[in-house]
Amino acid sequence: MTRRGPVVAGLMLSVALAAMDATIVATAVPAIVGDLGSFSLFPWVIAVYLLAQAVFTPVYGRLADVYGRRPMLLAGTTIFMLGSLLAGLSQNMPVLIAARVLQGVGAGAIQPITQTIAADIYPLARRGRISALLSTVWGTAALLGPLLGGLLSELGLWRWIFLLNLPVGIAAVAMVTTFLREPFERRPHRLDVLGTTLLGAGVVAVMTGLQDATWWAVLLGLALLAAFLRWERHAAEPVVPPWIWRDRFLLGAFIGSGTVGMMMIAPALYLPTYAQGVLGAGAVAAGFALAVQSLGWPLAAGLADRLYLRYGFRATALAGLVLVAVSAVMYVALTPSSSLVYMGACSFVNGFGLGLLSVSCLVGAQSAVGWERRGVVTGGVMFFRIVGGAVGAALFAAVANASARSSGTVASVDEVAAALEGPRARAARAALAAAVHHVFLVMGVVVLLGVLAVVVMPRRGASLRPEAGPGAEAGHENASAGEPAGEAEPSP
Repeated sequence: MTRRGPVVAGLMLSVALAAMDATIVATAVPAIVGDLGSFSLFPWVIAVYLLAQAVFTPVYGRLADVYGRRPMLLAGTTIFMLGSLLAGLSQNMPVLIAARVLQGVGAGAIQPITQTIAADIYPLARRGRISALLSTVWGTAALLGPLLGGLLSELGLWRWIFLLNLPVGIAAVAMVTTFLREPFERRPHRLDVLGTTLLGAGVVAVMTGLQDATWWAVLLGLALLAAFLRWERHAAEPVVPPWIWRDRFLLGAFIGSGTVGMMMIAPALYLPTYAQGVLGAGAVAAGFALAVQSLGWPLAAGLADRLYLRYGFRATALAGLVLVAVSAVMYVALTPSSSLVYMGACSFVNGFGLGLLSVSCLVGAQSAVGWERRGVVTGGVMFFRIVGGAVGAALFAAVANASARSSGTVASVDEVAAALEGPRARAARAALAAAVHHVFLVMGVVVLLGVLAVVVMPRRGASLRPEAGPGAEAGHENASAGEPAGEAEPSP
């Protein structure tokens, strides 16, 4: 029998691993480069981790449906720990980059499968709270990552940034292995190798092209993704089954999740810069103005289950989008005389809206399908959030840089930061304020597009459920997507 408490503790440790390693390396740049050299290669240490995670997130989601949740989570965590060990022992930059690829491959399993296991072992009425808990762990770990990375670097212990993952990962594996019971009937399967290859190559090309503004790479990636979609229509066991794209409810949930990724990245990239460069705040105060977002998110996620049970997933997602739109208007109203308290209020409203939106999209998509399809759907939701963040980063950077160039003062936002201390400080500050203002205007437009996508969602998900899969016990089969309380199937 599954013991939920220890299993959730193991899931929390796994989530903390993946989240912290996405941010912990950034503040260790001087120490790592000082030991290994090759500063020009260092950006790849961060990029390959995120790319590998994005590529393998939907793959692991599918494999979790085929081979079971526990084996895939254990495999992903083991690969992650192997990459961590190699990273901690690396003697040159190419080896460190290769180790980070392994870490990313393992991390691709962690977020979708932890959320899938949570959906398997908890009924619909409690999934929002568990999702809120895992989201809180993710956000807290991501915020603590740079602080821990900086501290270890100052102590000359940067290798422990990676080596500390080993005891935490071992504890997570032990808890899940010992306390998660997953009845599963193994059947022969054919892995979709060509589909996985096309998907991975397409995602890498698109994300790399967006980050570097290399448009031929974006076009190549789109062509590969088009070939992937065409192949999936004929594959014996596709990694992303075609039925996903035929359901408007799932498509709305995926687009909503992509909106979450985009609306997270804009404040993360530009709010601290605005606080320091325009308002004159210190680094700690600027970080606080953004960190308030992480307070609103779990509060809303914990409330979301009551809302979707009473009003449905679509209404809850729309409520979240409306709050994100309100925060975009608040961000647009920022001026050089605004206070940090007002900026923190903007972040709180944004985080609260994202909390409602993310949980309703995730739990709604999971509830639209049965056990045997829950993994691939969860992987799809997480994949769209990651890709949304990458697309948002490229889009907002393009807007900010175009605005900075139009000021006639600097050629890019990066040059603004350098000019703030020189004789052109006043003009640079004005250019930065205008650039961030335009970013938040575009943020509002993106939110409106997300609202349109969710509005056209059907009230209920299509009947996509196969017969209950293994483990279809209490909490495994619940209300169809979009059903308010009173129409939901009661949990036994």
